[in-house]
This record gives sequence, structure tokens and C-alpha cells, in this order.
Amino acid sequence: MDLVNEILRLKKEKNAIILAHFYQPDEIQDIADYLGDSLKLSQIAKESDADVIIFCGVSFMAETAKILAPNKHVYLPAKNAGCRMTRFINAKSLKKYKDENPDTKILMYVNSEADVKALADCCVTSTNAMSIIKHYLDNGDKIMYAPDQNLAKYAMKKMGKEFECWQGCCITHHSLLKADILKLKNEHKEALVLAHPECNLEVLETADYVGSTKGIINFAKESDANEFIIATEAGIIHQLEKDSPNKKFYLASKKLVCPNMKLTTLEQVYDCLKNGVNEVFVDEKIALDAKRSLDKMMELSK
Repeated sequence: MDLVNEILRLKKEKNAIILAHFYQPDEIQDIADYLGDSLKLSQIAKESDADVIIFCGVSFMAETAKILAPNKHVYLPAKNAGCRMTRFINAKSLKKYKDENPDTKILMYVNSEADVKALADCCVTSTNAMSIIKHYLDNGDKIMYAPDQNLAKYAMKKMGKEFECWQGCCITHHSLLKADILKLKNEHKEALVLAHPECNLEVLETADYVGSTKGIINFAKESDANEFIIATEAGIIHQLEKDSPNKKFYLASKKLVCPNMKLTTLEQVYDCLKNGVNEVFVDEKIALDAKRSLDKMMELSK
């Protein structure tokens, strides 16, 4: 059986679309109708006329799509694909913090489970985190940014202001060291360093550009430079090379591989389309509260 052709046939038959994050395996990216970062893909799920959403990513992404598109069938092909950052925070510990700090606004990175988003005042992404943090600080609010300490520390340094942050991280990005960057810079002296803000601060201080996955792709495409050191998950290289085939990209470290993002297979995508397995559901009350924090983010991002 030709899996790719069967997937394409079933997709049409079921009025489905396939969404894939930039960190997914190459063959999954190649069959996707839309590639993007997690929130953009969820927005596409909401706005699409499709009845069925196959979300090739990790669990919080599919949950977010279901929250924004509650009347659609959302499937996560790799049912055990969780985000390791989400394990640093849970609803119980956040509820305890909120009870002890009732005057503090909770800004929650979109890389979090639905019941955690439901307790937040506003969600953020790597694209809009800086502007939303600034909005609350300029308003005189005390804030807790969770769960990514690295993006928070970068924001504090850029803004020259202190605020509380949860001690979580993306293990994949956090493992990257400044020494890894300097070694490659020594080998490729003209290369620009493009880094995701989930990297630790000493790595970000070496970067020529800090931004989201989509931001990194756009920067490389539009830049006059021809060589880049890429400080984010390895899956992004596939799209970078497709968009800019005449440029050279060097992954900052072989450690930059998220095992959960690599769990999705063509067989799993086919199984979701054929048999309707691994459908994603979110408790209605949690979904409503989580949507409120996502809507607040949309409002502040206009």
C-alpha cells in the first residue's frame, strides 16, 4: 500500500486537513496541508472548513486546537507525544500559587496543558511574549511567567525589569551550551546565529537573531547572509533548506532533537484518518476557561 497516496485519498474523503509543526519528521512535514508553530496551526484549525483535523505535534498543541475548534474532530497521531516542558507545571501547584498570590497576573506559555491554561490570566507564545509581558508590566501589574524560565530571563534582560518566573524549561533547548555555539562559530566565522528563546540566556546572548520557529525561517529567507547556525530543534532544518536551498544551515548541536516531536509516523496519520483513533477531547469547563486566556492573548496581540 502506498501510504502517502492513501492518506491523500482519505483526507479528501473525510474533509480533513493535516497540520504539522516545524519540528516534525521530514516525511510528516511533506504531507502537511499547513506547517507552522503551535498557535498558528490551532488558528488554522479554527478557521478551516475541514471537519477533521490531524494535528502532527504534541498533546498540548492538539488540545489547543480542540479548544479553539470545539465542534471539529481533532486527532493526535502519536497519542503518547507529550511536551516535556509541560511536566514542570500542573494545575494543583499553579492553583496553590494563585491562592497565595491573588494579586499576581499569571502569563502562561502556550506550551502547557489545558487545565493549566484555564488558571491563567493570559496565554503567550514565543512570538508575542515580549509585547504581552511589557503590556502587563507597563500597567503596573505583578506577573508570574510560566513555565519557561529561559524566555522569562531573556525578557527580563531585554526590558531591564524583574518579575517572577516558574523554574521550568524545554529540556531539548536547555541542553544547548554556549560552548556548542562558539565551536561552530569558530568553524563558520561568517555564519549568523539564529536562536529560539527557549534556549538558556548565555546561548541567546551569542545570537544575531532570537525568535520563534517561524521567525527564524523568515529571517533566514530574507537575510543577505548565506550561512546560519540554528539554535533550535533539528526538524526546522528541513523547511529552512526547502525555503533557501542555496544557503547553508548548521544545527548548533546534535542534542537538539525532541524525542516526542519525532514520534509521529505516516502509519499513525493513516490510522487516524482510516479508523478515527486517538481523538482529542477537553473537559468543557476547562476548555471554556482556557479559551478565555487564549482570547486575551489574541486581544493583546492585535
